[in-house]
Amino acid sequence: MAKEQSVRIQTSFLNAAEKKALVWLAERQPKWMTSDILTFIGFLGAVIIAVGYALSANPVFLWLASFGWIINWYGDSLDGTLARVRKQQRPVYGFFIDHTVDCINESIMVIGIGMSPFMQFDVAIMCLVAYLLISVYVYISAHLKGEFKLTYGKMGPTELRVIMIIVNTLWFFIPWLREYSLDIKMFGSIYSFSVLDFVGIFLFVGILIAYFGSLIKDGREYAKADPLKKNEQ
Repeated sequence: MAKEQSVRIQTSFLNAAEKKALVWLAERQPKWMTSDILTFIGFLGAVIIAVGYALSANPVFLWLASFGWIINWYGDSLDGTLARVRKQQRPVYGFFIDHTVDCINESIMVIGIGMSPFMQFDVAIMCLVAYLLISVYVYISAHLKGEFKLTYGKMGPTELRVIMIIVNTLWFFIPWLREYSLDIKMFGSIYSFSVLDFVGIFLFVGILIAYFGSLIKDGREYAKADPLKKNEQ
């Protein structure tokens, strides 16, 4: 059974500093705070993000979305750290709740981004599909290899949150970024792509490259570890 004690592979740019910050925060949480409450706070952050983007035809709501990213980081990143600091890990329950809620959160956030005027809903769904593909792959690897890989190319969830906050800030202060669009004719129709659409497509392609690269590499290793056996006569 895949459990939270799988070896966590996290080599992102901010990992070292983030670990220290999370332990510092966990040690200072009130006694009534629990990992489940923090998981709910992360979920609440995802809802705030979605609402902020859905209302961002008025750019001031981008600040609400950025606030949501911070709330989401606080709850989602701290829930497991709190359990480890207090030595209250629940490997099976923790794995089930944490990663189930992660997928719910990501779905809410990406749909919210797709409801904004800055990204086509189709592009947002493409990014969500790519994220869910890589998530399923991570969970399979946790079961088969005992490895829980949280970062690809030095990028992890925290780095993506920081990037989104920076993007929101740029979008607020630079009207040209919000207003730019490029019309491209495809399949007999005209599609207007914004700057954020191109960012989303870039992320989609990057995630798929990482996904299929890992798929081929690990598939070869699994084939060697579990070779086809000839039928005995």
